[in-house]
This record gives sequence, C-alpha cells and structure tokens, in this order.
Amino acid sequence: MKIEIFGPGCHRCQEVEKAVMGALSELNISADVEKVKDIAKIVDAGVMQTPGLRINGKMKCLGRIPTIEEIKKWIAEEK
Repeated sequence: MKIEIFGPGCHRCQEVEKAVMGALSELNISADVEKVKDIAKIVDAGVMQTPGLRINGKMKCLGRIPTIEEIKKWIAEEK
C-alpha cells in the first residue's frame, strides 16, 4: 500500500502524517508512506489546497486534517 501526504511540511501536514501513522498502527498494517513536499509535484498531483492525502493513487482528502477513523476507513477500502 502506498500513502502519499502532500504539503510543504507545515503543522497541518505533520498532523496528517501523525494521523496516518496512528491509523496504520491501530490496524497493524505497514505501508509505504511518502511525504511529497516539492511544490511542482504537489501541483502535478492536482493538490491546490494542502494538506492532501492519496492512498494507492486515489486522492482521499484535500485541505483538511482527516480523523484517524476516516483514514482507517480509506485504508480498508484500498486493501
């Protein structure tokens, strides 16, 4: 499973990363988690409002910090 977090590394992006890691831990699942900080790559991915969260190539969330429960649901959908 590949999870990408899009954002420049701001506090909100760090909160998304914490939530992703918490969800993975609760589910006892490992995943390739990548932080995409390059502005050109963020724009190429269609992210106009950060943070962005993409799981297995599907954009799940833009411009807000999702809950751990939301992330767990999205991970289950992509398993």
